[in-house]
Parts: sequence; structure tokens; C-alpha cells
Amino acid sequence: MKFFPESALQQLEFDKIKELLGLHCRTEYAKHKADELRIHTRKEYIELELQQANEFKMILDSGANFPNDFTTNILRDLKLLGIPGASLAGEQFILIRRLVMSMESIFRWFTVEVRDTFAGLTKVIEQNYYEKNIKVLIDEVLDETGVVRDKASNDLYDIRMKLYKKRGELRRMFDRIVSKLNKQGYLADIEESFMNGRRVLAVVAEQKRVVKGVLHSESESRKTSFIEPEETTELNNEIFSLEYEETKEIYRILRALTQQVGVYAPLLQSYLNIAGEFDFIRAKGKLAQEMSAAYPQLVDKAHLHLIKAYHPLLFLFNKRNGKPTFPTNILLNHDASILVISGPNAGGKTVTMKTVGLLQIMLQSGLLVPASADSTLGIFKQVLIHIGDTQSIEFELSTYSSHLKNMKHFIENANGKTLFFIDE
Repeated sequence: MKFFPESALQQLEFDKIKELLGLHCRTEYAKHKADELRIHTRKEYIELELQQANEFKMILDSGANFPNDFTTNILRDLKLLGIPGASLAGEQFILIRRLVMSMESIFRWFTVEVRDTFAGLTKVIEQNYYEKNIKVLIDEVLDETGVVRDKASNDLYDIRMKLYKKRGELRRMFDRIVSKLNKQGYLADIEESFMNGRRVLAVVAEQKRVVKGVLHSESESRKTSFIEPEETTELNNEIFSLEYEETKEIYRILRALTQQVGVYAPLLQSYLNIAGEFDFIRAKGKLAQEMSAAYPQLVDKAHLHLIKAYHPLLFLFNKRNGKPTFPTNILLNHDASILVISGPNAGGKTVTMKTVGLLQIMLQSGLLVPASADSTLGIFKQVLIHIGDTQSIEFELSTYSSHLKNMKHFIENANGKTLFFIDE
């Protein structure tokens, strides 16, 4: 769609509509679409987007639940998933699993009957399918918190069993040492601590030479020394070695899982897009609810018949302040293609023109409009506006010269698919 001047959308306050739409978006995908909202001139695109927005508004109005609750941006994780040799962490896989679960709920929601009722929304998932194997692969390796399961591999199971036994031995041995040294009065009030991943005794500084072992650190006051008793050193070394083997095995398992799930990277990307697309449509439905907007009849010609139409921003302002907004009726067609509005200052002439222009742009960007559903709106290829004082000091144009310059542009560029507004 072409606009004149370049500031036409700002003058019609379409940027404020996009901001309001963006406030209802929960995903980065939807926020980007709202910020870069496209204005279409092809009927099939406009019709589908209006239909989808209207169907979601119907869901919201009925109080029904649409299961699109995944809003986390995991685009970087999915890109990493598709890189050969990469390895995702457990928490990243849990997010992927949540995305898959959300898609499972969405695909289940679209029963045969629902697909017939909500044909527009069905288009979003039409070329896609639910793959349950992704969830199966993740669940075989990770628990619900993202921790690798003991039985994710035989080697990991063996390592963890050895760790369990060694840590038990260490705990029992350490408890005996603490009990013994406590009776002798060698330990500080805290008795023990952890240093560098190893269990140490909190020994009174005066007794540090009595307790045999490795000195790891001292307190700031120098009153307490942290010593690893020599009886536990070998066990600690064995546990440290086993923990290193565990870390290596977990990395190997996660890397293998990354390769397995990586096969589905393009599908998961499409899932993320679906979640974002439904969030965007939901935002349009929420905005329509807020504005009491409706789905008018759409015709593929230069036609405009607004019934009980409101300026959306004025309507919302008055709604917040408990004031009424008075609607307008406008008809422009082949037989009546020019409408002249006259009246006193502050009588609403400019607001009426901006209402028509803004609602037309909203419609062609796929947004429901605050007007009666009995309204009929067509499709325009150009919007040309001349509203307000447009004198230019930079280009040495007086107000009158600016009027003439813009009128010349209108005459040279307007055609049968042009909607133009001239104010004063």
C-alpha cells in the first residue's frame, strides 16, 4: 500500500494502534509482527487475517480456553540444536519439551468439529503435525527438572551407584571424626564446612597442628582453620574422580540427545512460529475486545460504508474516563465517491476523517474495526492525506504553496483505488 506523505500513518495515529496491539503480545515473535504490522492490498490475505482475529475473539468472548501457553523465546536454543556437534543443557531440553507439550495440547484442541468451526485458526497448523517422539526422547534421558536420569546409560548408572556408596562411607567416617574431635574440644562452633567441593573440619586455630590433614583455608579472623582430615583424603579423591567421570558421561549423553532431537530442529522451529502466530492472533482478538471491534463485510473494490463507527483511540480514552463516544456513519461508493464535511471549529470534521482513514488501514492490516458488523469496507491501493498546517520553512513553502504542491501530487497520482483526505 502506498501512502502520501511519508508521515501519513503517524498522522492517522496507526503507530498508536500498533503499540496497543503490542501490549497484548506475550512472545517475541508476536511483538515483532505487531511492530512490523503489514498492510495488505490482496483480499485473500486480509480476509484470512480478519477471520482469524474474529475467531479468536469468539473464543475469548465465550470464556473458552485456547491452550497456547508457551511464551518463552527459545529461538537461540533451537538454532544451537541444529548445529552439528553442539550440546544443549538439561534446562534447555525442558523448555523444548514444554514447547512440544504445548503443541500437543493445541493439536488435540483442533478436533474435526473445531476445525470446521474455526477454519481460519486451523490454517495456522494446516501444514504441520505433532511429533510425539521428541517428548519420548527427552523423557528417556531427563527428569521433569532437567536432571539426567540415573538409567540414561549403563555407565552413568554404575558411576552414580559407586558415588552413592563412597559418599555414604565418607559421611559415616566424617561423622565419627567430628564426634571424636568435638569431645576433645578441637572444633569451632560450626564444626564443618565445604571447601573446593571437599568436606572439611572447622578446627580451632590453636589446635590446627594437632589435627592431621590438608589445610584448605582459614577464616578472616584467623580463629578457625578448615582442614580435610587425612583419613578422608583418599575417599575424597575417589569421589572427586567419580564426579569427574559423571560430568563427562552426562555431557556425552546430552550431546547424543542433542543429535537425536536435532533431527527435528526444523519442526521445532515451526512449532515456535505456531506458538508465536497464535499469540499474535490472540493479541488481535484481545485488542478487538478492548475496542468493541467487529468483523465487517469485505469487498474487493473501492467501497466504504461505515455504520456506527468510532475512532478507536477516542473510544478507549472516553471508555477509561466513563464518557460516551458518538458513532458516525459514512458512505463512499462508485456513485458517491466524494464526501464534503462542513461545520464549525472543533465540530469533529478532522476526527471523522481520521476515523475513516485509521479504520481502513486497520482493516487492511487484518485488525477488526470498531464499527457495526453490518459495515462494508473495500480495499484501497493508496491513501493520500493532507491534514493540518503543512508549511515548510526548510523548503520555503508557505501554507498555501504547500496546499498547491500536495493537490498537484493528488491529481497526478490518484486513481480508482485511492482513498484521500483533504482537511481545510
